[in-house]
Amino acid sequence: MKTKAAVLVDAGKPFEIMELDLDGPREGEVLIRYTAAGLCHSDLHLTDGDLVPRFPIVGGHEGAGIIEEVGPGVTKVKPGDHVVCSFIPNCGTCRYCSTGRQNLCDMGATILEGYFPDGSFRFHAGGEDFGAMCLVGTFSQYSTISQHSVVKVDDWLPLEKAVLVGCGVPTGWGSAVYAGNVRAGDTCVVYGIGGIGINAVQGAAHAGAKHVIVVDPVELKRDTALRLGATHAFATAEQAQAKIEELTWGQGADQALITVGTVDEDVVSAAFNAVGKGGTVVVTGLANPEKLTIHLSGSVLTLFEKTVKGTLFGSSNPQYDIVRLLRLYDAGQLKLDELVTRTYTLDQVNEGYQDLRDGRNIRGVLLHET
Repeated sequence: MKTKAAVLVDAGKPFEIMELDLDGPREGEVLIRYTAAGLCHSDLHLTDGDLVPRFPIVGGHEGAGIIEEVGPGVTKVKPGDHVVCSFIPNCGTCRYCSTGRQNLCDMGATILEGYFPDGSFRFHAGGEDFGAMCLVGTFSQYSTISQHSVVKVDDWLPLEKAVLVGCGVPTGWGSAVYAGNVRAGDTCVVYGIGGIGINAVQGAAHAGAKHVIVVDPVELKRDTALRLGATHAFATAEQAQAKIEELTWGQGADQALITVGTVDEDVVSAAFNAVGKGGTVVVTGLANPEKLTIHLSGSVLTLFEKTVKGTLFGSSNPQYDIVRLLRLYDAGQLKLDELVTRTYTLDQVNEGYQDLRDGRNIRGVLLHET
C-alpha cells in the first residue's frame, strides 16, 4: 500500500514529505493506522547530528493509533484495537525483559538503523529501503511494526492525548519515581521543562516531594510547571541553587533530574552540586555520544556518596506503565490535556519542530488525517 510520511534524508536537513510503499505485516507484525504522533526533541538529535541514524528514515517515535491488520502469530492485539506505541520494543523473554527491565530489551538494538532485527525494512521508494525511527516511524499515516512495539489501551481514551504516554510521560515520570526514587518529603530539582521535564515534575509531586524546584529559561515552561506540581521555578541554575540551600538548611536536594533537550557539562555539574550527601543525579537527556559531558570530582562523589545514573524510558516497563499512567489520567490524577500546547498536520511537521526550538511548546502533537 501507499503511505504519506515525513522523512529525514540526511543530517542538517528538514523533514521531507514523501509517498512511500509499505509492506504488509509478516509473522508477529501488525499494520497500524496512526492517528497522532508526538513531536519529541529526540527526533531533533537526528537532524542536528547528535545521533546519527541510517538515512533515509521515517521520523517519529511517539505514536498512537488503531490496528488495521495483523500478521500470522500475533496474539497481543487484533484489528480495531486502540494502541500506544512503545519506542523501545519489548519481547518479554530476553534477559532484560525477563528481569523487569523492558526498557532495555535487546530488540532495541536497531532503533536508530530503523530495520527489524533480521535486517529487513517495510518502507520503500524508488528501489531504496527507508528505515523507521525506533522501529515505529510515527510520522507516517500507516506503518508495519512488531507486535512487541504496541500496548493495547482502553478505547474510550482520546488517542491524541494518550499518545504522550508513548515516550515523554513515562520517561519524565519514571525519571523521578523509578530512577530518582523520589519519596515523600524529598527535595527534587528538575533541569529543563519540556515534554519530559514537565512529567518529571508530575512524578515528583505525585510521589510526595516536599519541594519540586524547576530550572528553565522559558517563562511559559516555568509557569506550566508551577501549575502542574512544582513549588519553585527559576530561570537559571544559580538562582535555583541558592533556593535549594535555603529550603534544605544547606543539606542540598535529594534528587536532581536532568531533562534538558541536549545535555552538556554545565547542567551536569549544576545538578551534581545541587544534591547533598547521598543525593542522586539522574541523566535523562541526550547528547552526542562522542562528547564527554560528565566531568565531576571523584572525591566528592565518594565522600558524599552521591550517585550519578542514566535512565532510558524513565526505567519504566512499557507494557505495565503505559496502561498504568493512562489509568491515572482517566482518574484525574495525571495531567495530559494540559501538556499539549498546539497540534499540527503532517505537512506542518517542520513548523512544529521550529516551535519546539523556539520554546513555544510544552508538547506539540501531530494529528494524522483520518
